[in-house]
Amino acid sequence: MPTIRPVAQVITAHQQREGAGFMVRRPFPTHGLDQVDPFLMLDEVGPIDYDPGQAIGAPDHPHRGFETVSYILAGEKLHEDSTGKTQLLTSGDVQWMTAGSGIVHSELPSPGFRERGGQAHGFQIWVNLPAAAKAATPGYQYVPADRIPRATDDSNLVTVTVIAGSAFGTDAVIGTHTPILLQDWQVQPGGEATLPMDPDHNVAAYLFEGSALFGPEATPVARSQIVVFGPGDEMHVTVPANQDRAARFLLLAGKPINEPVARHGPFVMNTEDEIIAAIQDFQSGRMGEIQRP
Repeated sequence: MPTIRPVAQVITAHQQREGAGFMVRRPFPTHGLDQVDPFLMLDEVGPIDYDPGQAIGAPDHPHRGFETVSYILAGEKLHEDSTGKTQLLTSGDVQWMTAGSGIVHSELPSPGFRERGGQAHGFQIWVNLPAAAKAATPGYQYVPADRIPRATDDSNLVTVTVIAGSAFGTDAVIGTHTPILLQDWQVQPGGEATLPMDPDHNVAAYLFEGSALFGPEATPVARSQIVVFGPGDEMHVTVPANQDRAARFLLLAGKPINEPVARHGPFVMNTEDEIIAAIQDFQSGRMGEIQRP
């Protein structure tokens, strides 16, 4: 008989500044939750309203040994990197970047967005790579909003943007190095859903709008909180009918890599010696640089 995963932890995101000084909400890594293997970090950027000329981002910086996933809810971000590629991300778009052996990139507001201002809101998720893939060729998968599959349940009260994995019979178009589920769920008041989950996967959900009840005991989870689930083979969520707004959350699940993790800033490797080598390679220019006119 299927087992609904119980709630093991509920943690409230802390806030800190990143990049050129923008504020993020970070539910992990934080005190009490170092990672949700294979997920290393989750940052919510905004929502923030910029006046014309005020928008900021993350100038040129390196990465090695993992993947960064950018999911844009509002605003525009211009990606440039040391492989010579440029990509404009707008509302609803996803970029799944494999840093692999090393890349230098920038994540800045597009010139048009910076000039006119507006609301910026989105996520960056860091996904670990197994040791065998940490030397992968750098690159990225870009999926515009109109190509990202969406699914609904039979009640039409639950809508899922399927970035990775599958939901209600709908499969993602993005490929991943290890089995991963990353989805944007919206549950209207009166809605509830149960999703089968691989019992070998770690599972968590981060609330960024409204509130919801999770697990067999209907544990309440509020905005800016992450719920980490215990063992089982189903995830269950409910939003009471008398609630005045929908709940929206990122659902994260993946097969744990279960390897040593050595971190230093933008580098994630398996050993401290590999971290030192990454720093030296970046400082010596072996990760390249962004070429601009």
